[in-house]
Amino acid sequence: MPAAPMRVELADPGATALFAEDVALALRQGDCLCLSGDLGAGKSTFARALIRAIADDPDLEAPSPTFTLVQTYQLRLPLAHLDLYRIGSPDELDELGLDDALAEGAVLIEWPEKALERLPEERIMMRFEGLGDSRTLAISAPPGFAARLERSRAARRFLLEAGLGHAARRHLQGDASSRSYETIRPAGRDSVILMNAPRQPDGPPIRDGLPYSQIAHLAEDVVPFVAIARWLRAQGFAAPEILAQELDQGFLLIENLGADGILDKSGRPDPDRYGVAVDCLALLHSKHPPVTLPVDGRTHHVPAYDARAMQIEVELLTDWYLPWKRGSAVSQKERSEYLDLWRNLFTRLERAERSLVLRDYHSPNLIWRDTRSGFDRLGIIDFQDAMIGPSAYDVASLCQDARVTVPDDLADDLVDRYVAARCAGAAGFDEVKFREAYAIMAAQRAAKILGIFVRLKQRDGKSGYMRHLPRIEAYIVASLDHPVLQPLRFWLAKAGIGAPES
Repeated sequence: MPAAPMRVELADPGATALFAEDVALALRQGDCLCLSGDLGAGKSTFARALIRAIADDPDLEAPSPTFTLVQTYQLRLPLAHLDLYRIGSPDELDELGLDDALAEGAVLIEWPEKALERLPEERIMMRFEGLGDSRTLAISAPPGFAARLERSRAARRFLLEAGLGHAARRHLQGDASSRSYETIRPAGRDSVILMNAPRQPDGPPIRDGLPYSQIAHLAEDVVPFVAIARWLRAQGFAAPEILAQELDQGFLLIENLGADGILDKSGRPDPDRYGVAVDCLALLHSKHPPVTLPVDGRTHHVPAYDARAMQIEVELLTDWYLPWKRGSAVSQKERSEYLDLWRNLFTRLERAERSLVLRDYHSPNLIWRDTRSGFDRLGIIDFQDAMIGPSAYDVASLCQDARVTVPDDLADDLVDRYVAARCAGAAGFDEVKFREAYAIMAAQRAAKILGIFVRLKQRDGKSGYMRHLPRIEAYIVASLDHPVLQPLRFWLAKAGIGAPES
């Protein structure tokens, strides 16, 4: 059932182009956007602006498909632009590849009236009306798109309040969560980043009356990001400055730290940059971790990365990864044995050093700033899930990067470099305890990620992470070399992951 109709007033062609950007950021694979209205009503102007926004190319020609009937664009969101004015029969849609285009990306259709009976029921209808430069749009859309469009328009209002209402908005990235990011380009000024992180409703209770997000201590709004960013900056680390915020709505305007990462031009780990990254961790872990942080009249309590949170994460391996890998569910007996092994390991972690752990300290979230010096060279982002837990977790996150293979010799060098830096610092660092904690946390993190990547595919339809599974499988097997993990090694070998030593 369509959402309530929406009317949008567009004062001039500039407003039309800005609204096209807002729509472009709401479009998803499978969306069918239909534009209707008289000749000269502004459909082609809107379509061209939308295509250019998705392409991030203001000079893209984007010709009208009046004579070719269809024009396709292989963009970040593949797009097919159809003009049905000249078709003789709705059956001609079969020849234009509508179904294939919807399966691959989004479809933009002018003159949809020519074939309404053959278009998807869940279509988005926009009717253009008006004379001169101004336009009125009447919009009827499925609830899902209507909600996305309203969220995109709320982001535009947030930018307006921040003095950037006419800035260009361009998709930057989404991640495995509900967060998304945009590059905001004001005329004549440096670009900034918009974080769009709507508060998510809690899922169903799964244990002790709590949903998964609360057990795993996942950030449910943007307050933790603001709190940790400010604390990191106060400690001398290069976290982004918060330029504007709307905490209740979940919008942040943050400093753009740059686009260069810690990988080399071939996409492999750069040893020098990874070295700075591990030195940064050594300094971070030497600092007393914050327990509570003020955020504009609120208080963020930094959660503990406790055994309950760790356990709910390793259960992802038995709940998602192993059933996918084996094609059958894990028995209750197997599951109990697996969790007993982890409980023993978590007990050993009670002796481990604890510090602020950022939780996603790996290449996608580390920015290299070549013109800076010292630790200011390393920009740090994506730390809203930071907790107080075993320091070794972030070292494992860096040295067993989920998105790129870190060679064994480089990983070993980085761990040794971290240990040397910690031993050279304040007294009391225990290398033996750290290396045991490193092995446990590396295995725990890999077990979690294996489950998350399969869950993203099967539950959320995000299959792109599956290509990383072989790397994570290799990481978890490598982690099992430590003597304390031998019982887990044998259990995983029986389950089909790795092999026990003969």
